[in-house]
Amino acid sequence: MFTKSIRSVAITKSTIRKVGRRWNHMESCVELPMDKTSPLPIPDDAVIFSMIQPTGVIHLGNFLGAINTWKQINDKKRPDQKIIYGIADLHALTIPKKDYSSQLKTNRMEAIATLLSCGINPQVSTINFQSMVGGYHTELFWYLSCLAPLGYLNRMTQWKDKKSGDQTKERLGLFAYPVLQAADIMIYKGTHVPVGDDQSQHLELTRYLSERFNAMYNVDYFPSAKTLYSKSKKIASLSNPSKKMSKSSEDRLSMIYVTDSPESIREKIKKAKTDSISDTFYFDPVERPGVSNLLEIVSGFQQKTMKEVEKDVSQLHDYRSLKEYVSDVIIESLAPIRSNYTKYTNDKSYLESVIQQGYESSQEIAHKNLTDIKKIIGLSNDF
Repeated sequence: MFTKSIRSVAITKSTIRKVGRRWNHMESCVELPMDKTSPLPIPDDAVIFSMIQPTGVIHLGNFLGAINTWKQINDKKRPDQKIIYGIADLHALTIPKKDYSSQLKTNRMEAIATLLSCGINPQVSTINFQSMVGGYHTELFWYLSCLAPLGYLNRMTQWKDKKSGDQTKERLGLFAYPVLQAADIMIYKGTHVPVGDDQSQHLELTRYLSERFNAMYNVDYFPSAKTLYSKSKKIASLSNPSKKMSKSSEDRLSMIYVTDSPESIREKIKKAKTDSISDTFYFDPVERPGVSNLLEIVSGFQQKTMKEVEKDVSQLHDYRSLKEYVSDVIIESLAPIRSNYTKYTNDKSYLESVIQQGYESSQEIAHKNLTDIKKIIGLSNDF
């Protein structure tokens, strides 16, 4: 009986700790409004930071997810807020690929052109290559790695998912890159970070390292970065709606790129997997995942609620009509992006000017902050 009593208390304490962690996570999240007019619920002096890996032109899942959120933040920026969007080209090297250098060079430029094409204004938001200010990022990475517990990193979900199990093939970069992600944010003293669900654990590590640094050196220097959460659309594969839309798929019909031609878009939507109920269309991700995915795409582009989308398609009574309607919405919405992308990729000098401007703005902040950090640690030369 005594043993059972002890076990009961232990379980209760464990439960309390778990509830506490969930509460802390909720306290660290800020939900963004879905409409275009409501102001951002964040302070006037916020430093908003996020990055995207350079994997070439983005697909609808990227656009209606992260990039749409970035644009909303860009469009609602207040005068004293800082926004820094980075191309995470150092993180692109985490899993080495042979003969990748020329592809990476192309992908980096395409990533910049895509952000501009999707409406990120370089006069409002700083756009940079992580590697151009990489010296600041990687120096802070080292300081933080000296504070990061191995056990914490070993529990990272993405590490557990991606490691091969063969220690002779494991790479330090894959294990330690969450610490570099923390340094990416902390070098700018980021206060708010828009991230997807798959990166929320890494942002918790960032908060942990911020607190650990402050406690170690008895300072209140690094802010505890909050997660900017948006109910962004989660777009599934057109061929297999049980999976998310992903560039890793070998099926070219499974995804639509923002630069696809109207003909290609119509072909892919025409062949998108649906179901046998063809006289009525409604949102039910469990029973009707294919149809729900198409309605989700329309909702994302038109910024309408699902009820409004269902009302719009209620007059359609066969799949041909539905798929033509969805195709028209996508083609019309992507037309300016496709046009802008062609314009930017043909104007290398403009892209270079955006990159240089982003470097100068980022370098100024990173240099000042790293100077402060080294003074705190005891590495400054003002004896």
